[in-house]
Amino acid sequence: MACCMKPCIQHPRLCTVKKPERLRKSMEGRTKIRPTILCFSHLRWNFVYQRPQHLLSRAAAHADIFYVEEPILVDEGEASLRRECPADGVEVITPLLPSSYSAAQQMDAQRALLDAWLSSRSTEHLILWYYTPMALLFTDHLQARVRVYDCMDQLAAFQGAPPQLLEQEERLFKAADVVFTGGRSLFDEKRNRHRNVHLFPSSVDVPHFAAARSDLADAVDQQEIPHPRIGFFGVLDERLDCELLQSIAACNSAWHFVLIGPVVKIRHDSLPQASNIHYLGQKSYKELPTYLAHWDVAMLPFAQNASTRFISPTKTPEYLAAGKPVISTPIRDVVEPYGRLGLSHIAGTAEEFCTAIQHALDRPREGWLSDVDDFLSHTSWDRTFAEMWNEVSNIAAKNN
Repeated sequence: MACCMKPCIQHPRLCTVKKPERLRKSMEGRTKIRPTILCFSHLRWNFVYQRPQHLLSRAAAHADIFYVEEPILVDEGEASLRRECPADGVEVITPLLPSSYSAAQQMDAQRALLDAWLSSRSTEHLILWYYTPMALLFTDHLQARVRVYDCMDQLAAFQGAPPQLLEQEERLFKAADVVFTGGRSLFDEKRNRHRNVHLFPSSVDVPHFAAARSDLADAVDQQEIPHPRIGFFGVLDERLDCELLQSIAACNSAWHFVLIGPVVKIRHDSLPQASNIHYLGQKSYKELPTYLAHWDVAMLPFAQNASTRFISPTKTPEYLAAGKPVISTPIRDVVEPYGRLGLSHIAGTAEEFCTAIQHALDRPREGWLSDVDDFLSHTSWDRTFAEMWNEVSNIAAKNN
């Protein structure tokens, strides 16, 4: 298969997807025709590694995976597709569109590019997998064996959400064969809007983060930060409670707050500043255990606003797998089950947060870690994906 249609902007990582040996062996004895998953996401594959990457990298053992990102606007050239292979069995497709295009022209161009690319492929076993309902604007004409809506966030509540997003989500509910939700609060909100909704909460790759319990060398850019360290990793956007962070940093100047992640949709100069607040920028998923290993406490200082009402932070079980005490504002999907089971501290005010930090620093961890490990033994991304794939496979069989 040629890697890209013409015209196309060349890129050093452009490639033809090749199935590695371990994937070839996993397919022995299965149907000769592998399904194609065409996934549409609002998230860049090489941004923060989260739910789509965990699930689709596992799906690559069962299907050919094409991850379609939102377009990038360019100053020169014609509309084209850039295609890259950042992971085994996954190809990322990014539309490159002239910046002069109107919104309507952007949708028309994405439809045309997609149709031209699909014309060279068999679509008999096509699965359309949506993270963004907005993609329905240029894919509603496609015929698919299964349409999946994996709802990981209430996108309409996020800053800068397209005004027509709710309308497109309603259309997607009508078109989808199955809806998955990434947290209990989302499940409760969506369960009556579709006939076939399933709860699959955020999971965790325990071995990856449990490495933080071992004797890992500290990251170079963190070595000079004194202990105790209270850390956070994730996107720094409107969900971060800046006022809370400023207040808890003022509680005790000996506590040092480490924040890892890209700044998105908010100004850098709007972030709290203090001598004991340290912003280390974005790190790769692979690097995170190295930083976590040298934190004393992990935190979730989320604001209480519309954008956090339905979130189910994947970092909660990741922090726990690393063996770190967790302190969170009362995010519903953290309160239940982590707060209820005593696996994390819940703090609604700066005073409560500071008290919880001190308690976490002083508390013996042996018995608590045993409870953490027991809880985490029942969840994994492997198990979550297997159960989701079973649902998709059953629908595909019925629609055959």
